[in-house]
Amino acid sequence: MTLIGEWGPYLALILAGFLPTEVWRMLGLLVSRGLDEGSEILIWIRAVATAILAAVAAQLILSSSGALAGIPMPLRIAAAVFGFGGYFLIRRSVFAGALAGEAALIAGALAFAR
Repeated sequence: MTLIGEWGPYLALILAGFLPTEVWRMLGLLVSRGLDEGSEILIWIRAVATAILAAVAAQLILSSSGALAGIPMPLRIAAAVFGFGGYFLIRRSVFAGALAGEAALIAGALAFAR
């Protein structure tokens, strides 16, 4: 197999996924550099970003596809609840919330697989 053949999927991921979004992130950093963190525009942007993230999470939980579709919906909902619990219990840590939710999802999937 050629070198491009082995690295082809990774190159496609970088060129089509990472670089286009990274350009917008850097532009956002440059534009927002002089803005006040409490300004109305940044509060609105943060609200829109949070709403989009919540919609994606809800779509993943309620209408999953692929491997996640094989996990029962009550288990997916319970894992999200565990994730919220981890987030709030560990001083609003996104990492702790993601870890708790993922651990609950994996543990539940393994328990139902048997």
